[in-house]
Amino acid sequence: MGMESTTFDELDRRLLAGLETNGRASFSRLGAVLGVSDQTVARRYRRLSAEGGLRIVALRDAEALGQDEWTLRLRCVPDSAVTIAEALAKRPDTSWIGIASGGTEIICGTRPRTPGDRDDLLLGKLPRTPRLMEIRAHQLLHRFYGGPAGWLRKLHALTPDETAALRPDPVPDPGPARLTPEDEPLLAVLQRDGRATYPELQRATGRSESAVKRRLATLLASGAIYLDAEWDPEIVGRPISAVLWLTTTPAALHEVGEAMAGHSPIAHVSATAGPTNLIATALVASTADLYAYLSGPLGALPGIQHVEATPFLRRVKQITYRTTRQGASAN
Repeated sequence: MGMESTTFDELDRRLLAGLETNGRASFSRLGAVLGVSDQTVARRYRRLSAEGGLRIVALRDAEALGQDEWTLRLRCVPDSAVTIAEALAKRPDTSWIGIASGGTEIICGTRPRTPGDRDDLLLGKLPRTPRLMEIRAHQLLHRFYGGPAGWLRKLHALTPDETAALRPDPVPDPGPARLTPEDEPLLAVLQRDGRATYPELQRATGRSESAVKRRLATLLASGAIYLDAEWDPEIVGRPISAVLWLTTTPAALHEVGEAMAGHSPIAHVSATAGPTNLIATALVASTADLYAYLSGPLGALPGIQHVEATPFLRRVKQITYRTTRQGASAN
């Protein structure tokens, strides 16, 4: 049985939106903007982490860094999906994994660091996986929405002034988005905990606290990395996630992508190479809401030739960590 979203209230939603705006904002800064004490923020944060799957993690922005990003659709023999998904979850280059289609399909995001990593997965490991019947690989070509643009802003839990008050201080001329080998120890810590303290980051990198502070601010401001607030969509009343596979006419591709970016259920939408030319993720409250979106705002867009919706049965991995909790039950 999943959680009732009623156990999380408006203040929880506002705190999540604040953390999406600035994942490293101090509890006192969050409290000042939200109009509550920092003790209240700390208490809510701990509860959201324990019961709502909240994690703040640093992610490389593959698009900003010019790196490959793929969505894989893997069709497998019934009863083998969980085993294959668990094996994929152990790979550092898989970012999120869900099981769909009555348990016969795995949908997986992957960000290979090098062509060698990509070939290892697509040409080596996957084709040799027993009980895997079909592999469809969609390379992401252009992101219309998602990544650093978090979905919670579409709920308008914060006013524009509150959002502005939480944004990190600007960095003058951060330069182009790029990572160096010296950034790896810093990222290794931040990928586990985006709120790691400066003394922790100093210990991990061997650099001075002020140098770590400056480098992190530059990496964030340049867009090389971003802080992602991850949470269970059930806690904001959106228990159903579906991947949408769309085919549009070439002329309509950009306009459809731009329009979908503005639709409130859409958490991510990208143009892709592969069997379809747009992939999106929708977060909705019910199957009736999914139908209403597909037949309403989406259906009204000119140039769409085909839409397939694949609701997730279960998430096996979410961005950077493997999920052990499905609603209230552990697997």
